[in-house]
Amino acid sequence: MKRVSSKMKISNCYHFVTNLILIAFFSIFICSCAKDDDQSPVNPTPVTPVGISQEIKDLIYFKGNESAPTVLINAQAGPDIELGTDLVDNIFENFNTTDILTVNVHQAQTLNPTILQGNDITLAQAVSFNTESIETLYQVIKYFKDQGRTVYVLGISFGAFITQELIAKKGIDSADKYLIITGRLDINDVVWQGLSEGRFGFFENGVTPIVDPEPGMDVIERNIGRLAAGLGMNRYTQLLNTVNDLSNLTYIYGATDQAVGSLTAEEVAFLESKNANILTGNGGHDTPFIGFFKQGLSEAFGIE
Repeated sequence: MKRVSSKMKISNCYHFVTNLILIAFFSIFICSCAKDDDQSPVNPTPVTPVGISQEIKDLIYFKGNESAPTVLINAQAGPDIELGTDLVDNIFENFNTTDILTVNVHQAQTLNPTILQGNDITLAQAVSFNTESIETLYQVIKYFKDQGRTVYVLGISFGAFITQELIAKKGIDSADKYLIITGRLDINDVVWQGLSEGRFGFFENGVTPIVDPEPGMDVIERNIGRLAAGLGMNRYTQLLNTVNDLSNLTYIYGATDQAVGSLTAEEVAFLESKNANILTGNGGHDTPFIGFFKQGLSEAFGIE
């Protein structure tokens, strides 16, 4: 028998140990892979559906899918001391709102009607209450915008003034598109000044303002008039002049509007200069709403 040198023995032992380690490593690797294959895939974190927080629900009346990608927000007409439901219901029932959430937003006096009860408020207080209403409207708009939704704003009558003030204070990009019906940019001074004193009036033939010489008898009505004065006193052809483009605004007015008056030639020219879409007809305060509402929703928002 040949003798094997100690050097060879050590070498053979080294290779044996190395091979043993490699076999053990691959065994562990294969076993580990097999276990991974047997395990069920980890489920991804479930996606929470987009909805409406309770904080926002407390500020609105709404109809439609809470997770709809488009939200139509109404700035309530009036002013009134109760949050209305009729307009939202009308839109929900008579238009294609499959992918639209329709919302009406509280104002300061609908959240707390007592602010208009008991005593006459001042014009300064009315301005402050209107500011609260704008902030509430903006809070609701921003909430839905921050969720990545498309937001449209509708303002009719007093809501038209609220919407104009929103654009002036928060910017045209606050919402995606706007529809204003039966509003005024620069209502006659004699009208808002009369309202600030609780004296009401109207526009003869939509042009000539006629204001009552004496204040109204009801304190709530007088205070409601002051809320209107608090926005009517603003000159929106000046406040909105910093907005370069109003092409995402559709404006509807009546040529013989007895409540706020027809837009003047200067007001129309201002809207035209800002590329706003203007619709008009021979009608009073309510006629533009009844006659042009469907067309307005279609042209402004593509809602049929």
